[in-house]
Formats: sequence, structure tokens, C-alpha cells
Amino acid sequence: MAAAGVAVVTGAGSGLGRAIARELLTAGWQVAVAGRREQPLLETVADGDWSPDAALAVPTDVRVPASVAELFAGIGRRWGRLDLLVNNAGVFGPPGAVDELSVDGWQQLVDTNLTGSFVCAHHAVRMMKSQDPRGGRIINNGSISAHSPRPASVGYTATKHAITGLTKSIALDGRAFDIACGQIDVGNAATDMTRGISRGVRQADGSTMAEATFDAQHVAAAVRYMASLPLDANVQFMTIMATKMPFIGRG
Repeated sequence: MAAAGVAVVTGAGSGLGRAIARELLTAGWQVAVAGRREQPLLETVADGDWSPDAALAVPTDVRVPASVAELFAGIGRRWGRLDLLVNNAGVFGPPGAVDELSVDGWQQLVDTNLTGSFVCAHHAVRMMKSQDPRGGRIINNGSISAHSPRPASVGYTATKHAITGLTKSIALDGRAFDIACGQIDVGNAATDMTRGISRGVRQADGSTMAEATFDAQHVAAAVRYMASLPLDANVQFMTIMATKMPFIGRG
């Protein structure tokens, strides 16, 4: 397995991002945690089984290209290279069918979920191409919605389908530069973002049903495994989900 290196995790102030960042730190990675608010980022990297200088909290808004550029410049100044980007930042709402979601709501979802991931990958790949030794890995957070939509989720679903195209393109274009890119599609991990799912969520037939969830730590462990591979091996797509969630046969 590859030795741990330098990683950045976006959306690391809570939920899956926090779990992934802490898992990587525990595994010996040096990790820059990025998110819009500084205090949650500091809480993510506090009180763990790692050296304080292994973590860097960088308030970052992935919707703002200049903010993302400064994140990666700071990683360069601190560690001089980047081995792993975990594109995790994302939002689910605003919800709505195609005739209900406003253009502003659509743009909010695209700016965060898709363009934010693109801009982070843009800077990561530039670093990975130019560093010595060159190369690195990008892991994009897709979703079950990269395969099958929930009702009234046109913006979220469209951006997550687009993440799959981004993943494939980065994987193809990165081959010549020792850059691997894979995607983890998560279904119903128990976080604040998915709390309502366990209480009851609208189904394709119009009913409301509580859905099974699973411990988000399993997602973090899966990302840790994907990141541990040498660059000549890649998990292209992984789906990790609550066994009893209604995905297979959804609708």
C-alpha cells in the first residue's frame, strides 16, 4: 500500500467530510480541512490521535474560485505537494422538480456541487502534474443520486450525474501523469444532512417512508482504503449504502 501523504478534504466541517478527514489523520496523512466556517474545521482536527501540525484548517468557499485558489496555494506553502483531493463539499437543496426549482436555486446547486468540485480538481491536477514525484489521487463524492433520483431533486440529481462525468474525464486525462480518479457513491450515511431520511422521506410512489441509515464511519474507512492504493491501482467507482435502503428497485 502507498504511504500516507498530503490530502485536502472539502466540506470537512461536519458530516462525511469530518469523518473522512479524521480517518485520514488517524492513518498518518497530513490533511488540510476546508469548509466555509473556521470553528467547525477547528473542531474537526481537535483532540485526535495525530500531531497538531499534521492538520491545517483553511476556511474556503468552493463557490468562489479565488477562495479555492488560496486553499491550494496554502497547501503548497505548507507542504509543497498534494497527494489526495477528496471532493466532498456539497448541498442537497433547494429541492424541486424542473418546473419548481428556480434558476437561482439551480445555480446554487451547480456552483457548489459541480463547479466547486471542478475548480478544486483544476488546482489539484495542476499541482500533481508539476510536483516531484508527480501524480496523486482524486476521490469525488458522488451519491446514490448519481444513479437514480429522489422525487423533487432535479438540481441535486443533475449535479451528481455530472460528477460521474467529471470523474471519468479526470481519470482518462490523468493517466499520462500518474493521476488516479475515483468516485464513492454514498447512500443514507447517518449525518445531520440525512437525519430526516430516518424519520420519513417521500418515495417515488408518493408515499412517505422511513429509510435505513448506516454509520458514516464506514464511508470514512472506505475512502481511507481507496486512498491507500498505489497509483497504479484505482477504485473507479464504489457504492456504499445502508443495506435496506430502497435503492435497488427504487421507484
